[in-house]
Amino acid sequence: MRLLPVLSLALLATACASVTETNPARTATDMLLVNRAAERAVEGLILPIPQGARVYVDETYFQAENARFALSAIRAALSEAGYALVRERGESDAVFEVRAAALSLEQMRRVFGIPDMRVPINDALNVVSIPEVSIYSNRDRMGVAEFSGFIYDTRTGMPLGAVTPMIGQYKIRSHKALMMITWGQQLAQPGERDPGSSWREF
Repeated sequence: MRLLPVLSLALLATACASVTETNPARTATDMLLVNRAAERAVEGLILPIPQGARVYVDETYFQAENARFALSAIRAALSEAGYALVRERGESDAVFEVRAAALSLEQMRRVFGIPDMRVPINDALNVVSIPEVSIYSNRDRMGVAEFSGFIYDTRTGMPLGAVTPMIGQYKIRSHKALMMITWGQQLAQPGERDPGSSWREF
């Protein structure tokens, strides 16, 4: 009976709480890589029409994940270049129709050793996972963006010119030695405009 209060205090002292967190489909690093690539793609964007012209950005055929951010980056680049953006097609001097060739994430992994693999173990194609056994490995994660478009007169529909592909990339590289020692960039940092070169990039 004397132990009962002691046990009660011990249980209270070891009590804990857990917090449920959401698990989104894309990580913040994935999104930052793609969005930074989109911003780089439109740096210095110039249209073959006079500055000050009123431009309507036609996004009808701009189909991609993260399209809204990329379109805003295009509009921001046009504004910085001195064009007047309008919300209605009829208010414009020219229509800039944009499209996305790529707006996604590329990943590449190099392994000196045995990479992780899935090996079938029977005729039913059941598989067993074998973990990586390596001396050294590195991983590149790169956001890739490519846009293009053309311009035509709002009233006549006559062509005014085309914009050659706008291409942007944003890459981070991480390294691992003996499967435990890591260095380089593991995550894209918010607000970081240039990731620089990972230490001893190779």
